[in-house]
Amino acid sequence: MKISFIGGGNMARAIIGGLKQKGFNMATINVIELDAAKREELTNEFGVHATEHLPSVANSDIIVLAVKPQQLRDLAIFLASFLTEQLVISIAAGITCAALSRWLNGYNAIVRVMPNTPAQIQAGLSGLYAAEGVSIEQREQADQLLSAAGTTLWVDDESKIDAITAISGSGPAYVFYFIEALEQAALDLGFDADQARTLSLQTFLGASQLAASQADIPAEALRAQVTSKGGTTERAILFMEQADIKPAIIQAAHAAAERARELGEQLGKD
Repeated sequence: MKISFIGGGNMARAIIGGLKQKGFNMATINVIELDAAKREELTNEFGVHATEHLPSVANSDIIVLAVKPQQLRDLAIFLASFLTEQLVISIAAGITCAALSRWLNGYNAIVRVMPNTPAQIQAGLSGLYAAEGVSIEQREQADQLLSAAGTTLWVDDESKIDAITAISGSGPAYVFYFIEALEQAALDLGFDADQARTLSLQTFLGASQLAASQADIPAEALRAQVTSKGGTTERAILFMEQADIKPAIIQAAHAAAERARELGEQLGKD
């Protein structure tokens, strides 16, 4: 399976790093990157072939579009002439399969993917949607590729990719935001910066691992197990409920999903 990445940024590096950890043949990976310094880094770190020449994608089985959404239209128009039977995977936020297919002169072997930043440590979650032109074999190839960066979740309704963007795509920022708040609380309560960091990070790490190990137990039930009647946790949870923290988080996720749809409409209208 020969793979070409167009763009050698963080998400491309995360997937390539995952493939290397899984023993994939790095010599079959091609990265098109305009920045010479990045090309050298990619070659030295991963052993891939890095070039600035886009036509080199022609012999690939899979082409991963790992550029900014604003760059995708012009890239796709130029790329269209090199496509024959390759699977095209787009990780550009907001750009629909229909818009990308239109720019590719009707080419429809497209999988749209929304990964997230924990992919950088192979702990990501990637939501995937396959357009009608994707074969069963190509779907399996896409899953194999994105599994190198973590967990995959397929959806049969493309609009759910915008929802995945709001939950897991943007989600790490929500978690970091809460970590940031806990760190500040720890500082306010007299801990130094290193202690505050350790307290907040280990609490999130431990709680997440516990929830994952008991995935059949609802989060609400896990929370109840920690919340003793009349105790410290109950006081904190009551304060959060009075401040409407949970509804605010839910509304924020809805706002993110709406913004993903808006971006798709704006960027894909031409």
